[in-house]
Amino acid sequence: MSQPVVIVTGASKGIGLEVVKILLNKYSAKVVAVSRSVPQPLKDLADSSKGAVELVTGDVAETSTSERASATALEKFGKIDGLILNAGTLDPLGPVVKTNIADWQTAFNVNFFSLVTMLQSTAEALRQSKGKVVFVSSGAATGDTQGWAAYNSTKAAMNSLCRTFAKEEPDIASFAVRPGVVDMQAQLRLKGQSNMNADEFKRFDTLHKEGKLLPPDSPGYVIASLAVRGPTTLSGQFLNWNADELADFQKPSV
Repeated sequence: MSQPVVIVTGASKGIGLEVVKILLNKYSAKVVAVSRSVPQPLKDLADSSKGAVELVTGDVAETSTSERASATALEKFGKIDGLILNAGTLDPLGPVVKTNIADWQTAFNVNFFSLVTMLQSTAEALRQSKGKVVFVSSGAATGDTQGWAAYNSTKAAMNSLCRTFAKEEPDIASFAVRPGVVDMQAQLRLKGQSNMNADEFKRFDTLHKEGKLLPPDSPGYVIASLAVRGPTTLSGQFLNWNADELADFQKPSV
């Protein structure tokens, strides 16, 4: 197998950063890492990759970022085999009637419309490679956590986009993956208590305090593997990272 070329958004930390590491170490991939900033761990990874990682810095909500990511992959590596749509925001937190519509629009620009622009920018190359697209979704896509209305809505829209894109583009395998409870995210810890139902906030806060959050490389391994060798038989589906159907994509037990 030739070295796969994969674009990863939200690559600066958490699942995104782990996915980049797995793509490099497990699949010897070439990676275009897209992020708003380049913290030291991502910079070090790129510097040590011997040219296997190209950094694209920018806001995914801007169409130009998608265009630059696609152009970078094609200019530097000659193709695009996979696309991992991981960038996202939890804001705005709060009840529907108390949140600002401009903040909702920002959430949809980041969590949804950026997906559309990235698909539009890469679709032709993905058709040629019979590539893969992994939408990093959430249980929020089918959930009703109070105070998360914007986030819930954007992830539901993401899943719908995945289903439709899979049907429109049968040569591109597309998957929406629920990664489980991995990262509490700073805005949730800072703002959640005052903007969420008390019991729901306590459930998330307890997982964080008791160290029961998933390590990001567990779902990250599945996400990276699907971006390289995901089957068309699962295209369009919304799948839990540890679903039986994904057993062959799980991180090997030590």
